Amino acid sequence: MKPMKNSKNLLRRAKDLIPALSQTFSKGPYSYVEGVYPAYLSRGKGSHVFDVDGNEYIDYVMALGPIILGYNYRKVNQAIIQQLENGISFSIPHPLEVELSENMQSLIPGAEMVRFAKTGSDAGTATVRAARAITGRDNIAYWGGGGVWHDWFTAITSKNEGIPKILKKMVRKFNYNDIDSLKILFEDWHGEVAAVYMEPMMTEYPKNNFLQKVKQIAHKHGSLLIFDEVITGFRFANGGAQELLKVGADMVAFGKGIANGMPLGAITGKRQYMDIFNKVFYSTTYGGETLSLAAGMAVLGELKTKPVIKHCWNLGKVLISEFNRIADELEVNIKMEGLPIRSSIICRDKNGDPSLLLKSLFYQETVRRGILFGPGYVFLCYSHSPSDIKKTLKVCETGMKIVKNAIKTNSVKKILQGNVMKRVMSF
Repeated sequence: MKPMKNSKNLLRRAKDLIPALSQTFSKGPYSYVEGVYPAYLSRGKGSHVFDVDGNEYIDYVMALGPIILGYNYRKVNQAIIQQLENGISFSIPHPLEVELSENMQSLIPGAEMVRFAKTGSDAGTATVRAARAITGRDNIAYWGGGGVWHDWFTAITSKNEGIPKILKKMVRKFNYNDIDSLKILFEDWHGEVAAVYMEPMMTEYPKNNFLQKVKQIAHKHGSLLIFDEVITGFRFANGGAQELLKVGADMVAFGKGIANGMPLGAITGKRQYMDIFNKVFYSTTYGGETLSLAAGMAVLGELKTKPVIKHCWNLGKVLISEFNRIADELEVNIKMEGLPIRSSIICRDKNGDPSLLLKSLFYQETVRRGILFGPGYVFLCYSHSPSDIKKTLKVCETGMKIVKNAIKTNSVKKILQGNVMKRVMSF
């Protein structure tokens, strides 16, 4: 591993210039093992990324999820370059708005109408505004992993500075696979719930027809069901979790994988609900920006013609099963939990509690050997290969041995040369 002189220099300059040191909290150096991880990446190719000092890594962060095909993916690049030669943004709509909408309609269940956004957060917030307009109600029943930066959600997080306190009263969480928790919420908020806004799944499958029951309860009380498919869309199945789980929502928010890294989100849904966008103010200058739409067309084309999702599921199964087998054989409490397509690495202490200290040491030893894990989920893309998985498992085994020995010799803090990873927020 080459010394990170360029990374350190850029970070020094950023500290006097950029609040939070990054445009995304989860990409900031404090979210990784600061002092050991690279602070800046310069390029990517396939499943690999390269830092500004020339070090190469197999990446499992995938830019926090958007990279579904791979970095610098040829067909996506070609689509962007071809459109770039014709223009980026125009004074009236471009045909790509219609063409990509039709493509999404053909792929996503229940996508009778489509609107575009620039981020998944924007798309999700648009659905909430629409639901409130349709129902005349304010309150939202929520379940998911967070990530929406707009006021309606961030009000209930630990990073709620600058947000009117009254908004916190309008969002309440319920528990996944616990239908009674949702029933209680509707009883407490009888006739006041505009929508159930939720990720259809994160790292476990719904049980006992949970999603069907959620939909029934929402509709019984005159509320909408909104799926947040910012992560599950174009990653769990071509048509997202609606296709995989065979449960349709009234409206759905998409982002991340839709354009393989270009800034694009989308809202889909049934006409009776989507019609409200003729009235509510949801309008943005760059909503029809054509480079992202062209990238989206290329991504959907690859999804339709190549086994992208199957490839990621299959490699993920190998990674999880072998990772956990190695951990069991070494008798170290480090596990990869969740689904092959969306998993997390959990390092537990002697009490069985998740430990950021142990996780930081494990990540320190894996990144030094060319494996880039992140603060959130482990993601794969179509460009990951069996050889990537083989090398990753070998490196992870080495990392597990180092952690085990550090625990045995009570030297975890001594061996950790970077800072312990920090959580961005809680809620």
